[in-house]
Amino acid sequence: MVEVNMWIVVALCVSAATLTAALDNGLALTPPMGWLAWTRFRCNIDCDNDPDNCISEKLFRQMADLLVSEGYKDAGYEYLCVDDCWLATERAADGSLQGDPKRFPSGMKALGDYVHAKGLKFGIYADFGKTTCEKYPGSEFYLKQDAQTFADWGVDLLKLDGCYSDVRDYDYGYPSMTKFLNLTGRPMVFHCDWPKYQILAGITPNYTAIKESCNLWRNYDDIWDNWDGLSDIINYYVKDDDDFMSYSGPGGWVDPDELVIGNFGLSDVQERVQMALWAMLPAPLIMSNDLRNIRNQSKQLLLNPRLIAINQQQLSTSARRITTIGAVDVWTRSIMPAGTQVIALVHMNITRNYAVQARVTVQAKEIGLTGSSGYDVVETFDGTSLGHFNPDDTIGPLVVDPTGVYLMTATPTSSIPEKKLDNN
Repeated sequence: MVEVNMWIVVALCVSAATLTAALDNGLALTPPMGWLAWTRFRCNIDCDNDPDNCISEKLFRQMADLLVSEGYKDAGYEYLCVDDCWLATERAADGSLQGDPKRFPSGMKALGDYVHAKGLKFGIYADFGKTTCEKYPGSEFYLKQDAQTFADWGVDLLKLDGCYSDVRDYDYGYPSMTKFLNLTGRPMVFHCDWPKYQILAGITPNYTAIKESCNLWRNYDDIWDNWDGLSDIINYYVKDDDDFMSYSGPGGWVDPDELVIGNFGLSDVQERVQMALWAMLPAPLIMSNDLRNIRNQSKQLLLNPRLIAINQQQLSTSARRITTIGAVDVWTRSIMPAGTQVIALVHMNITRNYAVQARVTVQAKEIGLTGSSGYDVVETFDGTSLGHFNPDDTIGPLVVDPTGVYLMTATPTSSIPEKKLDNN
C-alpha cells in the first residue's frame, strides 16, 4: 500500500537524536476540562444569516469571556477549543493552514492570544487525512508543518481527527505527529481519534502504543444531544471491549466525548447521569453548550465541586459496573483518601415495565463497602450525610428516577462506632 509505505518512510526519517518516540509533555495528569464547539454549534458557517451562532472568532471570544465571568475557569474548565470548520478552504501560499478570513479576520494566533489573556488555554482541531470531516484541508503529508504552525499560534491542545484517511496508516502516522509536536518545544495536549476509526474498521487498537503517543483518545462514536446517544456510549463503556479503561490514567485518558449538559436533548435527571458517570469514569470534562443561554440547574451541575473533585484525581482507577439490581446498574470507583468508594445507582431503562422510580435497598457489602471499620456515606450531589454504615448494614430504600442516578460517596472511618447495649 503506497500510503502505508510513505508513512513508514516519514517515521523512519525523523531523527531519533532530536525527537522522543513517546509523548513528552507532562500534561493531562488529570482529565482536561474545558469547552468545545462541535456538538452544540456543529459546522454552522452561515455568519450572514446567523452571526451569533456561526463558527467564528466572535463566538469563541464570547465563550472565552463566559468561561471566566461565570465561574467555569475557577472550577477548572480551562481549555477553549475550536473544532472543525475554522479553516479556509485552501492552504496559504507557503502551505500553512489558515483560518477562514471572513469568519476569523484577526487570524488564529490573535484568537489564541485573546484566550491566553483570559487565563485560559487554546485548543484547535485538525485531521490526519486528506481533508477534515467537513472537507476542509487535512494534515496528510503536512504533519510537521502543521505542528509548528500550531505551536507558533500558541495552541495548548490539538485534536487530530481521522476522516478521509487510511486506518492502516495510523500506527505510524499518529506517533509521527507526536514526534513533530515534541519537536516544536511547545507542550500541547494531544487528542487522538486513532482507536475510534480502527475499531470501526475491525482493527484491534494497540492501547499501549496509543497511550505512549496521545494524552486523550476517542474509541467510540460521537455523542448526540439525546438520551439514546448518551445511553449508547454508557453501554459501550459497560462492555469495555479489549479492557480499554485499564489504560486510562494520568497523562492519558479515554474520552467518551463531550458533556452535552445545558442543551436541549436531556432531561434534568439525564444530565445528572452524564455528569456523575463522566466524573467517575473518569472522563475529560469538555462541555459543548451555549454558555450565553444555559439553565441555572445545568450550570450548577457542571460547577458541582464534589463531582469535579472525584473527576480530578491523579488516579488510574476507573469506574466499573459491578452488578445490576432490577432496572438499576451499580457502578463503583475507588478514589482518595484510600478506601473511599463512589457508588452510582443508574436507572437506564424507560421501557413499559421500568418507566417508574426504582427503590433500591442493599447491604453495604453488596455495593463494595466491605471495610470492617465501616463508612461515612454522603449523597454526592448535595453533600447530605446519609449516616454511618458497616458492611452488614442495610442502605435504603434509595429512590432512583428512570434514566436517572443516585450518587453516593463512602469514606472509611477509623473505627466502628460503639453500639448501645440492649438491657432487655
